[in-house]
Amino acid sequence: MIPEIGHFALILALVLALVQSSVPLFGAARRDPRLMDVARPAAIGQLLFVATAFFALMHAQIVSDFTVLNVVQNSNTAKPLLYKIAGTWGSHEGSLLLWVLILAVFGAAVAAFGDNLPETLRARVLAVQAMIAVGFLLFILLSSDPFIRVFPPPPNGNGLNPLLQDPGLAFHPPFLYLGYVGFSMTFAFAIAALIEGRVDPAWARWVRPWTLAAWCALTVGIAFGSLWAYYELGWGGFWFWDPVENASLMPWLAGTALLHSAIVTEKRDALRSWTVLLAILTFSLSLLGTFLVRSGVLTSVHAFAVDPARGVFVLGLMVIAVGGSLTLYAIRAPSLQGGGLFAPISREAGLVLNNWLLATAAATVIIGTLYPLLLDALTGQQVSVGPPFFNKTFVPLMVPLVIAMALGPMLPWKRADLAGLSARLRFMLAVTVGVALFVWGVSGGPILPVLGIGLGVWLIAGVAADLATRTGLFRVGWHESLRRAAGLPRASWGMSIAHAGFGIAILGIVANTTWTQSYQGLLRPGEHAELDGYTLTLGSAERVPGPNYDALRADMTVVGARGRVVARLHPEQRDYAVPPMQTTEAAIHHRLGADLYAVVGSPQDGAFPVRFYVKPLAPWIWGGALIMALGGLISLSDRRLRVGAPVARRRVKDAPAAHPARA
Repeated sequence: MIPEIGHFALILALVLALVQSSVPLFGAARRDPRLMDVARPAAIGQLLFVATAFFALMHAQIVSDFTVLNVVQNSNTAKPLLYKIAGTWGSHEGSLLLWVLILAVFGAAVAAFGDNLPETLRARVLAVQAMIAVGFLLFILLSSDPFIRVFPPPPNGNGLNPLLQDPGLAFHPPFLYLGYVGFSMTFAFAIAALIEGRVDPAWARWVRPWTLAAWCALTVGIAFGSLWAYYELGWGGFWFWDPVENASLMPWLAGTALLHSAIVTEKRDALRSWTVLLAILTFSLSLLGTFLVRSGVLTSVHAFAVDPARGVFVLGLMVIAVGGSLTLYAIRAPSLQGGGLFAPISREAGLVLNNWLLATAAATVIIGTLYPLLLDALTGQQVSVGPPFFNKTFVPLMVPLVIAMALGPMLPWKRADLAGLSARLRFMLAVTVGVALFVWGVSGGPILPVLGIGLGVWLIAGVAADLATRTGLFRVGWHESLRRAAGLPRASWGMSIAHAGFGIAILGIVANTTWTQSYQGLLRPGEHAELDGYTLTLGSAERVPGPNYDALRADMTVVGARGRVVARLHPEQRDYAVPPMQTTEAAIHHRLGADLYAVVGSPQDGAFPVRFYVKPLAPWIWGGALIMALGGLISLSDRRLRVGAPVARRRVKDAPAAHPARA
């Protein structure tokens, strides 16, 4: 009965989405408040029905209701409770339901807390959001119904992919979808603004919080996914330029550009057309990622194994959404020109350079991801585009971007005073060169990684120099510096923290990629291996039972250079019966300066294959990413992003068409 309730709740949600996508839009065109107000209860009702369907599927997963085909295909009775819950979104159908649930949450949030928006804009935003919901609800009901029954029910299910039975994958998809779907709000604001023919600083102020929230969630989601690949797959890497990894990176790059472009539109009333285009492209890249994962065109540990017919449905949705929005943009864009002028060296110019580089980087990732697919489809020729391509095209774009990131916040609006920057530049150069020379002396090269370390230090030093100037550090007393620091806007603190987090991540990536030490060999119990000043001893390796698997678990001891035990590691090789699969569970001891990483394999004549790595600054990669997200959250808490935005003054002849925002 509960699955039927979930199915009918989806149908009712579709009906409400159809109403929400049409009636408020008609009301906004006629300036009819009663019709526009239909959007609010429709959005909240849609959330209630979609949530009912989502929790109905979760209930079926938790109680192992094998009369539901989705449960049969993705669960079994021996699966731990956490993964039964996570199994709700661990399948194609369930993940789509999670997508629609988050979409409904964002729509209901605008309906409930959008009192500071003009009525016509709010009605159009909710209508556009509902159009997206209509497409995905139709997709679920017509081709991906999670509530299909199966009779007679089997005694047990097929189980969830063992690679997904991990806490990282339990939390990775929800954050990733919060980012993907969060950008649908910026898309809805962009389309609503194009329909109204109005893009101004007030519009940019409304867009920024949604963009920032989506960016923070996507950053955390990507970090969780990278960390999962690092320890679950047992390969020892953190990023492999896998096409599905790229699918999440593309909207993140475009969203980062949008976040900075919206600042220019808000502060200087410039880059209107470009900001709207970025809002459209960012969500379009989110849809592209959805198509790649669900179309069957990719072979990846991350991709859903689905039939091409579903991919054609998603492709159709993407063509309608992207094609329609770009057509509307082409019609309206000429009227969006204008805005403040600025000098070639100014904060605005720095943000424009930031946008160019991020957009080019996103285009590079798109080309590297789609080129093999297009070539295969058109000619049947199969090629592989991997790390060498991206290292030669993507990485060089990051160098000027990082340099500009350090300088941009120091530049004033409109026109920069280079003489005023000289002291800060001398400090940044001194710190960067000093650290780079130290690293070169300790490591002995090569030179490119040393320059990479210098870039990370340059960015962190730039953040420090900017904060020191803002707070008057070393120029006024400590009490006055603290007072000034407390008075800085949270958005400024958030920006500085996010930039510093990126610098920390750069240090981790460069050190981990360049100076990782590894040992691979066969060890018998009692034997040891030496690596980078550490001694790894294999104590024992024995079979142990798990909740739904049988594992070979090794007991390893790592001793440091001074003879002190540094870590006890217990890597495992797990054998799952349902579904039958063998997985590697790496054992990792996190230290501030390095990760100690060990993997064990199946025995060979009484000896065990062992891989042992010393990975310098590896924790800094994910620590830096989380610091970036923290910076975004601190910026999001700035009251200026949570109150009504001021409406730009209009000429007297335009006054009757004005829609003042309520504070």
